[in-house]
Amino acid sequence: MPIKLNLDRVMLERQISLTELADQVGITLANMSILKTSKAKAIRFSTLEALCRVLQCQPGELLEFVPSGDGEG
Repeated sequence: MPIKLNLDRVMLERQISLTELADQVGITLANMSILKTSKAKAIRFSTLEALCRVLQCQPGELLEFVPSGDGEG
């Protein structure tokens, strides 16, 4: 997928655990894990907003476009 979520990097920079972030954002630990491993197919704007609020960052710090090398996208 050409959009990557850099949640793991931002979490490391902010020194926050997955459990703590899930609690503060208000989503399940399982869903937060899916976001952290970039396995999510979509993200709600409300979730993105909550992540940015808790992590004190901009959406561009979390989202990255990674062009695929196989002609797709």
